[in-house]
Amino acid sequence: MKCQACGRRYTPDPMEHGYPEAMRQQAIKLYVDGMNFRRIARHLGVHHKTVMLWVSARADHLPDPAVPIQNDMVEQDELFTFIGKKKTKFIS
Repeated sequence: MKCQACGRRYTPDPMEHGYPEAMRQQAIKLYVDGMNFRRIARHLGVHHKTVMLWVSARADHLPDPAVPIQNDMVEQDELFTFIGKKKTKFIS
């Protein structure tokens, strides 16, 4: 339709943009249940990046996790990690 006063076009009954909230909630539930983004996207018929955006938007609204209490004792295992260069070169 067209406004008689200003001449702009408009829709008297605008349609909603985006996906329904129920679909977003279903995507979140499927992600929490362990389904990956691409599989959720195929299941719901949306793009996988859309699912990623829904999950990250929901995660932004979650409260921060509790900070663990600082301990004076540290436990280590026998794992040894070397950082640097080896002195000998591999020769084939």
